[in-house]
Amino acid sequence: MPTVYFIAGEFAMNITAAEPAPTISVVVPVYRSEGTLRELHRRLVGVLAPQGASFEIIFVEDCGGDESWQVIEDLGRRDTRVRGICLSRNFGQHNALLCGIRAARHQVVVTIDDDLQNPPEEIPKLLSKLRDGCDVVYGAPERAQHGFLRGCASSITRIALAGAMGARTARHVSAFRAFRTPIREAFNGYRSAFVSIDVLLTWGTTRFDHVRVRHDARTVGASNYTVQKLITHAINMTTGFTTLPLQLASVLGFVFSLFGLGVLAYVIAVYFVRGGSVPGFPFLASVIAIFSGVQLFALGIIGEYLARMHLRSMERPPYLVREELSSSAAPRAEVEGVACRGA
Repeated sequence: MPTVYFIAGEFAMNITAAEPAPTISVVVPVYRSEGTLRELHRRLVGVLAPQGASFEIIFVEDCGGDESWQVIEDLGRRDTRVRGICLSRNFGQHNALLCGIRAARHQVVVTIDDDLQNPPEEIPKLLSKLRDGCDVVYGAPERAQHGFLRGCASSITRIALAGAMGARTARHVSAFRAFRTPIREAFNGYRSAFVSIDVLLTWGTTRFDHVRVRHDARTVGASNYTVQKLITHAINMTTGFTTLPLQLASVLGFVFSLFGLGVLAYVIAVYFVRGGSVPGFPFLASVIAIFSGVQLFALGIIGEYLARMHLRSMERPPYLVREELSSSAAPRAEVEGVACRGA
């Protein structure tokens, strides 16, 4: 049995060719996907079963209002490796992921969307990259099959992530990821209703990497992740996990203060040189408008942070489980085989 080590606050699993493959928990957030779940399950089993290690598939139904939960219950009756979690209402994709990640029983967690755009057949690429010593591996699409607006919104999300993850890592972030389960201990006590799995992963490690994977076009239904939702998610990440907007407000205040001093110096110079004041109400009105706008902008940013503090003080849960489908034949496994290679 592999030995467990802990070094410098980061986890890594020492997997060699002579050691058994790590056990796997696949977490799938489900929202209005009754038409793809059976095919997704079939393909996941076809990929994971030949690996020769134990695995489970955790479907987290995010209260989409269709027949997805009934499909999950049917899959659970047919396959004891399937677990289902039904949330009490719609909390959002990342909240559903957090629920599934905390319920995972095995050594490695793989997250994958329910729409089949991320092919399950690409999972071995992620697992292979984990063996190189990194802790989190993203499946970066070779060519993303999204519309123009969705692509722009995804770019905004990556820009927001860059502050917390670094530009290089954020450039390759996707919903298709694999990471070592012990990393979740870094955010085990996280209770806020605003969740970003990618930011939370940075709390446990800096060892990120990516591999290029195929990204298929959607064949069933339409994307439920609209441009508005992606922009909202980017704003939540920026104001919920970084102080960048506050720093931006400080910089703007400093710049416009210098501008105000420059205007004042110009007015004084005109007064002494020409012996009169600067003519024109529009000039004065424009200066007042500029400073008023900056003040309101800065107050808006501060208000956004105060709102976050208020919501967190209410301790609103990130999710609430209504019903759970779990096989009694699958006891919770200990996460083993953790070792850390040198930085």
